[in-house]
Amino acid sequence: MKTNPLLAPMTEGEHLEIKGILMDMVKAGEGRIKRMIYPPGARWATHLKHLVTTELCMHAHVGFLTQGHMRFQYGDGCIVDFIAPQAVVVEPGHDGWVIGDETAVLIEIDFEKDTIRRFGLPETHNHI
Repeated sequence: MKTNPLLAPMTEGEHLEIKGILMDMVKAGEGRIKRMIYPPGARWATHLKHLVTTELCMHAHVGFLTQGHMRFQYGDGCIVDFIAPQAVVVEPGHDGWVIGDETAVLIEIDFEKDTIRRFGLPETHNHI
């Protein structure tokens, strides 16, 4: 059986695994290109929240969902679904999780703690 290239190991960059979520990050000037691999059942509140001191994820996510289905829910109850292939812009102040039985693969561009400002996004989701 042929290996899915979206899930193949990468040789360059930094590699992290946190509770089954795989992160590959490569520096690109002042930013990073990241491949996030979320297995079925992965959820920020369950698997990543313990790493921060906030109730919701306060990082912005800008990129392209290459595989899978992800749902994000903001603190005000607003829900946004992304189904591959689709561009993704997620403002701070959310929980996020994989929908269904397919692994989700999100390619992100970020500027670490400066992502919100560099992309001109609001500090937190504000339903309009």
